[in-house]
Amino acid sequence: MARAIRAARRGELIVTKPEFAPGSIERVKLNEVRASLAVLAIFALLPNPASAQSAAPGATVDLPPIVVTTTQKAPQAKTKKKAATKKSAGPSQAEAAADPELISGGDETQSGLTATEQATKRLEKIPGGTDVVGRQDMPVGVNASLQQALAYVPGVVVQSFFGSNDQPRLQIRGSGLQQNPSERGTLVLQDGLPINRADGSYIVGFADPKSAEFIEIYRGYTANRLGATVLGGAINFVSPTGVTSPGAEVSVEGGSFGHFATSAAAGAQQGNVDAHASVSFAQRDGYREHNESERTNVNINVGARVNENINTRLFFGYTDLGFDVVGPISRAMMEKDPTQICFGPPSCTGPNVKRDDPRRDADQFRIGSRTSARYGANLFDVALGYTYTDDSFRFPISGGVRDTDGGDFTTVLRYAYAPDASRALPLFEITGQYAIGSADRHYYLNNRGKKGALVGDNEFDSSTLSINAGFNIPLTDRLTLSPSVAYSYATRDNDDLYTDPTRPYMMFSGANVVTGTRPFVDTSYDRSYSGWSPSVALSYELTRDQSVFVAASRSFEPPTQDDLIATINGNPNGSAGATGAAVFATPDLKAQTATTLEGGWKGRNGLLAWSAIAYYSWVHDELVNLRDASGVALGAVNADRTTHFGVEIGGAVDVTRDINVRLAYTYQDFRFDDDVLYGDNRLAGAPNHVVNAALRYTLTPGFWVESEVNWVPGWTPVDNANLLFNNPYVVVNLRSQYALNDNLSLYGEVLNVFDETYASATLIVEQAPNPAQAVFLPGDGRAFIGGMKARF
Repeated sequence: MARAIRAARRGELIVTKPEFAPGSIERVKLNEVRASLAVLAIFALLPNPASAQSAAPGATVDLPPIVVTTTQKAPQAKTKKKAATKKSAGPSQAEAAADPELISGGDETQSGLTATEQATKRLEKIPGGTDVVGRQDMPVGVNASLQQALAYVPGVVVQSFFGSNDQPRLQIRGSGLQQNPSERGTLVLQDGLPINRADGSYIVGFADPKSAEFIEIYRGYTANRLGATVLGGAINFVSPTGVTSPGAEVSVEGGSFGHFATSAAAGAQQGNVDAHASVSFAQRDGYREHNESERTNVNINVGARVNENINTRLFFGYTDLGFDVVGPISRAMMEKDPTQICFGPPSCTGPNVKRDDPRRDADQFRIGSRTSARYGANLFDVALGYTYTDDSFRFPISGGVRDTDGGDFTTVLRYAYAPDASRALPLFEITGQYAIGSADRHYYLNNRGKKGALVGDNEFDSSTLSINAGFNIPLTDRLTLSPSVAYSYATRDNDDLYTDPTRPYMMFSGANVVTGTRPFVDTSYDRSYSGWSPSVALSYELTRDQSVFVAASRSFEPPTQDDLIATINGNPNGSAGATGAAVFATPDLKAQTATTLEGGWKGRNGLLAWSAIAYYSWVHDELVNLRDASGVALGAVNADRTTHFGVEIGGAVDVTRDINVRLAYTYQDFRFDDDVLYGDNRLAGAPNHVVNAALRYTLTPGFWVESEVNWVPGWTPVDNANLLFNNPYVVVNLRSQYALNDNLSLYGEVLNVFDETYASATLIVEQAPNPAQAVFLPGDGRAFIGGMKARF
């Protein structure tokens, strides 16, 4: 961007076209993929612009810049970027390409701004909870966790399960809160193309924050326009391109608990074509016993400008993830030695980790494209994505071994009409997204960490259609009315292909193994769900950089295949079916719906940026995943009525030229509403208060130090009966970076400086009357990490 800044100072406008991002990717059979590819090939021949990385509506890709000379003075790029990037945002960089201003050189032209700053300015205009996290706002390490990367996004709570990048619990406004681990409730995108499977489930460990140039976050109804069918929202990891990140960079780091990570990236542009590629590898032995993990991540994208109206970009990605599931321990065990593991009853009321060797190995291949065309005020987008996921999850004996593999295909068609170049959002936009996929799943007994007898054989077919249409109607120069409506239709089919008349089970009894069978019960089902999700928002610009808004919205979330089928009737020493006749549960679940009111104020003033949003959701049929006191799955149910109330406050300020402060505060009060069993109890797993704060001091150009505090001041219920709670805790981190020269820098971190013993997360169970139960997942102890980066 240095050339853009220099040009801006000369009075020229350097404009890059971002891109609009797709909604979700789903799995599909080979013949369905071929048919969809043929349809896309027809669209690709039409005059359309840009492929998408940003997931914002109407956005296009970063392409070779257009240079437009103008007599109007272009805005100067700020040297201090923290305040600009750490506040809640609205539309995105991708959406910037949908704005004719960027081509006409109007007052709000993005000239001289980085891709992250463009995304931030665009997302600020959406009346709702949105944020952008830039690379400069992420921790310095190669293998920064999702929890670290999203620490300063209020309303997004990430609780580490086993450390590193395995499977933290990710929840936005409580959506998907009660899953162990997170597999539903958030639309997760890579360059605008979903990591989620066709049924909405996802493996959160596939997300690699450090491979992104910036991360877009859409909370609540703001994600509806992306094709999301969830209460919480969407997160999009936007990769750098050959235009935004030319040159090469290599990093390597090592540290405590056997940690080692390295990454390499390179980008280049030639004429109207650019390309960027990155690869990273991380491994560690882990803080606790049975805690090894490793991940390899590859991302490639290639973009081209076909002509002045048409842009296109191709995406390729591959992630190979593997980690030991170290499991929970009791509070007494954690306080005595947080690195130990549970060996099952009678020593520990929980899984026997040493015997069952629980582990997850998963890999995902992603490919996608986006082509966009602009004709005057009209923007057309076509996006296509396909993922193939192979997932082997070895649960403790009660869950068995679950192998799932299959493909998902997503296609997105979008039209936007933006006749007024002075308006940040299009007057009208409509998006149609269709996702379809298939998966084969096999269940086996876990026989001392090995695959035992086959228990189940299923074929899943899923599809989701989502159509969203909305207006952004200027009532006055400052007042905008934004009504929209979304319609969703989803199918969830399961064919039980198991052929034996009985299903086997096994149980450990001391040194003996007891085996038996249960009668075969067909688990097949054929479910469909449909719903309307209208919304309306009213936003008012107090000043050019400040706005207030109020919004009312509906949300619709169908269950995933993992909600609709689960192994049951096991215990820490027995497989599914060992303690009851049924081996599987296939509940007839309803879709989760909610009505939400929210309002807020966000803006910037000089070196200060902030956002303050409050929301209240009345949720019907909330999808709750139940477990017994020992953590054994009981299946999913619909809670009749629940309420979600929250406050999200974020801000950043440059106190002086050298001192920057960041803060994110999240308040959550999620409750049952006059439930027959739990009354008005709090929903388990949601901390009331989450506070993250950082103070950075720049000693000299290129040399800074930062202190960080992660504070959970309240008691968090472990069970829905509210009988057992996780303790409050405070964790302090230190980090620093020193640039030796323009090409080489060193960095270091001290995590958990005071070696605090605490539970970073817990299992979520129905009732936990016994404080000795194994439900606590200890956070990492004190760790030292050091590394170096080289740029060429």
